[in-house]
Amino acid sequence: MVNKIGDNAGKVWHYLKVNGQCSFNKLVKGAKLKDREADRAIGWLAREGKLKIVKDKNAELISISD
Repeated sequence: MVNKIGDNAGKVWHYLKVNGQCSFNKLVKGAKLKDREADRAIGWLAREGKLKIVKDKNAELISISD
């Protein structure tokens, strides 16, 4: 299970690297993950300090941290 989360974290990171900041829904579709898989991958990357998540009106926008 941990390996799968790590693999999905790689998919999320790569998608954001190529496409830039986006909403959770766009990230899920673009990275071709299920909501739960994306949640776990985002948590993994956020814990490592690799993501920036900001609230913009009605959505949270996710990007790679500088």
